[in-house]
Amino acid sequence: MSTETATPALPNIKFEDFAKLDLRVATVLAAEPHPNADKLLKIRLDDGTPEGRQVCAGIRAWYDPATLVGKQVIIVANLEPRQLRGEVSQGMILAASDLKPLAEGAAPSGEAKPGADERDVVVLTVGKPVKAGSRVS
Repeated sequence: MSTETATPALPNIKFEDFAKLDLRVATVLAAEPHPNADKLLKIRLDDGTPEGRQVCAGIRAWYDPATLVGKQVIIVANLEPRQLRGEVSQGMILAASDLKPLAEGAAPSGEAKPGADERDVVVLTVGKPVKAGSRVS
C-alpha cells in the first residue's frame, strides 16, 4: 500500500450514469502539434469506423507526437464534438495524471493547474493489441 496521499475521490454515481459512457479502443494513425494551441496535439484515430475520428488532446508537454503513432489508446467515443481553437475534437483520450513530489523547499504553485514540470501525464493504453473500436468495460 502506498504511503502517499491519494487524490480525493469524487462522489459516487449510479451505474446507469457510468453505462452512458462509450469507452473504446482506438489506434493512433497520426499525431501533430495543434496549429493554434501550445498545449494540444491534433490526433487522427482509427476507431473501427470507416471515417475514423480526430481528437485534440492536452498532452503536448508530455508526448512527442511521433511516439503516439501506432499506440492503442482508450477514448470516450460518445463525447459531444467541439471546436478547440479551430479544430474539431470528436472525443477524448483518457490519461492518468500523477503529481511529482515537490522539490525540497519548493512551494506549491497556487491554484493554477500543474504543468509538465510538476506532474506526469500517461495516456491509457491496452496491454495487448485488440481490434480498433472494441468496447472497454
